[in-house]
Amino acid sequence: MPGNLKKALINPLILCGIFLLGISVLVQNHEGHSYYLTAAQLVFVPALIHLIVPLRSFEKVIIAIGMVSVTLISLGMPFSVAVACSAVYLFYTFWVAWKGLERFLKRGFTNVPEILIDLGFMYLAIGGMWFFAHVSGIDTGFSEMLTWLTGIHFHYSAFMLCVSVGLLGRLNMKRVYKICALIIGTGPITVALGITFSTTIEIISVSLYVLAIYILTFYSFRITFPRGQALLVRIPYVTLCFTIAWSFLYAYGNFAGQAVVTIPTMLVVHGLLNCVLFGSFTVIGWALNVPDSTHQSPHFPVSRIRGKLKETGDPHRGLVDEMGNYVDKEKLPAEVVRFYEQTEQFKLSASVKWAPWFKPFAFIYKGISGKIGQINLPYSSQKVEMTGDILLVDEQLDSRSRPRVWHRRIGEETVFTAIYSSHQTAGQTYMNIALPLPFSTMHGILKLTAKNGKLHLTSAAEGDAGTYLAIGPYLPKLPLHERFVLQETCGKLTATHDMTIFGLHFLHIDYEIERREEAV
Repeated sequence: MPGNLKKALINPLILCGIFLLGISVLVQNHEGHSYYLTAAQLVFVPALIHLIVPLRSFEKVIIAIGMVSVTLISLGMPFSVAVACSAVYLFYTFWVAWKGLERFLKRGFTNVPEILIDLGFMYLAIGGMWFFAHVSGIDTGFSEMLTWLTGIHFHYSAFMLCVSVGLLGRLNMKRVYKICALIIGTGPITVALGITFSTTIEIISVSLYVLAIYILTFYSFRITFPRGQALLVRIPYVTLCFTIAWSFLYAYGNFAGQAVVTIPTMLVVHGLLNCVLFGSFTVIGWALNVPDSTHQSPHFPVSRIRGKLKETGDPHRGLVDEMGNYVDKEKLPAEVVRFYEQTEQFKLSASVKWAPWFKPFAFIYKGISGKIGQINLPYSSQKVEMTGDILLVDEQLDSRSRPRVWHRRIGEETVFTAIYSSHQTAGQTYMNIALPLPFSTMHGILKLTAKNGKLHLTSAAEGDAGTYLAIGPYLPKLPLHERFVLQETCGKLTATHDMTIFGLHFLHIDYEIERREEAV
C-alpha cells in the first residue's frame, strides 16, 4: 500500500468505522440497502473529514461518539435509545457543519474549490436532521422511505460529492469548473425544492446536475494526477455518469406522471453502485494524495475599531499624504491629485441611483443605516450636497499606519464614517479603507491605476484587493465589489461609484466635485 494511502486510511478512526460497520452487518440481518447510509456514516464521512481537517484529540472523540451512536441504532436498540443516539449523531453533524462554516469565515467568498468543500461540510447537518427525523418517526410530509433516502442524498450527493469536486478543483480550476461547481454546490437544495414543490423545478435542476457531472467527469480526464491516483479518482465520476442517469429517469417519471424507474430499482442500481464504487473509491482515491489548497490568505493590516468612532484627533488636509505612493502622478490631471492630497479644499454633490431590483432591499436597509450612521445613502436619486471633515485617528487605537477618518454628511445625517490608511504587499500600495460597524468593521481594499488621464480605484483586482468583513478572529471576503472613476472634465472633477454583489450591479453614484471658493 502506498505510504500516503496507508497514512490516511490506517488510522484508529477509519479502522474503528470499518470494525463497527462489520459488527452492524454481522449482528443484524437488515436488508442490504439499509447499510448504504450506515457505510457513509461510519466510514466514508469520517475518512473525508480526516483528509480535509486537522483533527485535535477531542474532535476525534466527537467523531467516535457519532460513529458509536450510529452503530447502536443499526443494532436495533429500543426506540428511546435509538432516538437519543440519533440526537447525538445530529449534534455530531452540526459540529461538522461548524467546521465548514469556520473554514468559510477564514476566507469568505473566494476560492471556489474551498467554498465547495465548506458547503459539503455544512450540508452534512441537513443529512443529520433527516436521519434524526427518520429514526424518531417525525412526520416530514414524506414517506418513511423518502425521509431515509433524503438523509442518504445529503450524505452522498451533498457532502461527499461536494468535497470530491472541491478537491478536484484544487488540482485545476478553469471557468467551466466554476460553473459546474456552482451547479453541484446548489444542486442538493434545488433538487430538494423541486421534489417538495414542483416537478418542473425538479426536472430542470436534475438535468443541470446531470450535465455538470458529465462535464466534470470529462474534466477529470483532462487533469494530470500524481502517479497511481488518476484511475482511483476517475472511477467514482464514471460511476456517477451511469447512476445519475437513473436519477434523471426517476425525476422525468415524476414530471411525466408515469413511473419510468421505481424506488426499489433505484436502490438496487443507483444506491448499490454509489455506495460500493462512488463512496469507496472517492475515499481511497483522494486518500492516495490530498491536493494542497491553492488559497493564500491576505495579511494586510486590519483596523481594530468597532462600532462608532468616538476618539479623533486634529483636522487633516487630505485622504492621502502622497498620491505618488499609489500611482504615477504625472499620468493624472493635477486637480485629481490635489483632491486626494488636499481633500479639505473641495466640496461634493452626489446623486444616488439604486438598481430597480435592489430598491426594496435599499428601502429596508435605510431604516438600519440611519441608526448606525454608516453607509447611510439616500433612497432618492435627487442631487444632494455632502459635507464633512477629515480628522486624524490614533494609530494605537486603529492599529494601521497613519489613519484618518473622513466623516461625510447630508445635512445632519452621517452618510459615511470611513477611516483611510494604506498598506503595501509585494510592491503594490493599496488604499485600505475601514468602515466601522456594530461588533465588526468592513474593509475596502482598493487598487489604484492611472489610465487615459483618469484615476481608477477598484476592489475587483488581483492581490489583496477586495471587500472584507473583520469580525472576531475572522476576515471573510465578501461578494461585494466597488469601482470608482475620477476624472477632470471642463475644469471640474466628476466621479462615478459603482457597486456589485455576486456580480449583479445594484448601486451607481454620480459625484460632482468642486474646489471651495476660499481654496481657489
